[in-house]
Amino acid sequence: MQVAALPWREAGNGIEVMLITSRDTGRWVLPKGWPEAREPLSEAAAREAAEEAGLHGNISHLEAGRYFYAKVLASGEEVPCEVLVYPLHVDKVADRWKEKHSRTRRWVNSSEAVRMVNEPDLCQIIAYFCADPHRFS
Repeated sequence: MQVAALPWREAGNGIEVMLITSRDTGRWVLPKGWPEAREPLSEAAAREAAEEAGLHGNISHLEAGRYFYAKVLASGEEVPCEVLVYPLHVDKVADRWKEKHSRTRRWVNSSEAVRMVNEPDLCQIIAYFCADPHRFS
């Protein structure tokens, strides 16, 4: 099981979310990864957002949803991987971060995000969340 942050902010045109590119295929994804031993899941999601996208803010302890994707292992084998998604209300965007040279990041509105993301279940989570992000506060 992995955890993901759903980074968001309020903008003039409504809610925006930040997507990043994956390092391997360049597809648009949320910052995600594996929780460390005894690390609270929401805190692991916040850590991934900082490492992969240079984002900091208030992480919700309420899960926005979960989805599955096909994780490709080093052996080339594909295994189903469950991802728990936690909203991160972003208040600081770093100019420098751990994976800056490996990824591109972009703020987009919910309809753009849904067009850019390949996982249908994640698209549903993003659309549902953006309709009323404060329900996860």
